[in-house]
Amino acid sequence: MQLRLITEDRLGITHEVLALVAQHKLDLATMEMGLHNIYLNVPDLKPAKRAAVEAELLRIPGVKRIEALQLMPGEARRQQLDILLSSLAQPVFVLNKSGQIVMVSKAAKRSARQRSPDWTGLELGVLLGAPKLWQELLQCGCQASNQEVNFAGKPWVLDASPLLEPDEGALTGAVVTLRAVGWLGEQASHLQRTQPESGLASLLGNSDVMRDLRSRIQRMASVDAPILIRGETGTGKELIARACHELSPRAHAPFLALNSAALPENLAESELFGYSAGAFTGAQRGGKPGLLEMAQGGTVFLDEIGEMSPYLQAKLLRFLNDGTFRRVGGDREQQVDVRIISATHRSLEQMVVNGQFREDLYYRLNVLRLQAAPLRARGEDVILLASYFLDRSARQIGRPVPRLTLEARDALCKQAWPGNIRQLQNLIFRAVTISDRDCLDVEDLDLSSPLDCQAASQLETAGDPATATAGAEAVAAEPENWSSAIEAFERKLFAQLYPKFPSTRKLAARLGISHSVVAGKLKQLGIAEPRAPSQGKRVKPDGG
Repeated sequence: MQLRLITEDRLGITHEVLALVAQHKLDLATMEMGLHNIYLNVPDLKPAKRAAVEAELLRIPGVKRIEALQLMPGEARRQQLDILLSSLAQPVFVLNKSGQIVMVSKAAKRSARQRSPDWTGLELGVLLGAPKLWQELLQCGCQASNQEVNFAGKPWVLDASPLLEPDEGALTGAVVTLRAVGWLGEQASHLQRTQPESGLASLLGNSDVMRDLRSRIQRMASVDAPILIRGETGTGKELIARACHELSPRAHAPFLALNSAALPENLAESELFGYSAGAFTGAQRGGKPGLLEMAQGGTVFLDEIGEMSPYLQAKLLRFLNDGTFRRVGGDREQQVDVRIISATHRSLEQMVVNGQFREDLYYRLNVLRLQAAPLRARGEDVILLASYFLDRSARQIGRPVPRLTLEARDALCKQAWPGNIRQLQNLIFRAVTISDRDCLDVEDLDLSSPLDCQAASQLETAGDPATATAGAEAVAAEPENWSSAIEAFERKLFAQLYPKFPSTRKLAARLGISHSVVAGKLKQLGIAEPRAPSQGKRVKPDGG
């Protein structure tokens, strides 16, 4: 029987309780102390004798009341710890100060695929094939993370936390958790996600090209073959890739992305394929799994595949051929089941002709194809996307959602959008941040950046030799700086086109920008207004 005595804080009270237990010749199995509490485990205290013993205990000065317990506090804590360890999905080992195993989670025993393995007293380093593991953990105060080890014939990533005495802080052991490589991939997949929407819901738009794109994604997502996504920068190729993944049978597994243009060759190789222990100076102890391992059963998205080096192209081709690869510095073949989705804004066909991209890799990647439409070809989707970005930007900075005026909507639809959706998103965020008005007009949108004007003129005047010559002369003049170069280009462009389109609205329609921008540029550049042939007088800048 277990008893809890609620007591006052009085010197000598514990001694008197023990003396009474001895007087009745009771076997005291365990005794625990707490603040204003004494816990007794008296197995041979029979119910018939309990009332008399409790009455005598209550006569001891300072004993207030007595309660029966199901478990002693230590046993209850041990039971709770067992339940906690049983609920964890990853293998967990509790070690003593010598690095020996004292407790093991059920997940560790399941991973070992043995019948009730008894590892109690075994040094963890011996079990994991790393005899010096405990010494290495002691050197870092048992605070280690992302150290790769082998357990039950598979690679795991080890995390360790110290167990310290409450008062003195002396090391009494450690808790070691092993995380599967696939679990790391799932966490990385969640961290890489930036859009709250998923699947086709993230591909906003009611234009014909977007409806056709969503239809093609639905058909291709279930086909377990590589997909090549083509499209200009900023058209949402990663969203398309993620939609393909989430509509596929692999949706339960990780989706991991690598931008081939963002990393040098050696880093891109180690990120994609991982590296073994000691592969290079500064390498993480024990090695590190790559995206292919962490995405086991899922999808790896290779953005800007056209920027991949010839060496990595060859290594990727081998993986696509048989699903095997070697880590950097490793000598063991590994095989994973991963779907590859790639994307590029470049012409891979021309790169193949120029010898910049492997032809055999091109055909392995180009099994299924999707085309991301540029924003300028999506019609009224511009307004739909602008409204979405307005709402999200306003919520992000904590202000009421503004509206777009009709003039602003018209200007957005006529914009060339060389940066596509990314450009529109940034433009809207900038307007919402800077303006405090309830309605955003054309001037709030800042559509007249030099790069936009130049891109618009190039898109709208393709094949116009006079305009092309004007642009070439502006660049060839070797201006002092960027601003003077843009001003020279704009001056030549407006001087060339304004006599042919002698009103701000006509010239704005010709260039695909707003008439207020044209009017402002004419005033800024001081371009003389031509005489209208039929009236013999100047045409007002705002005339139609």
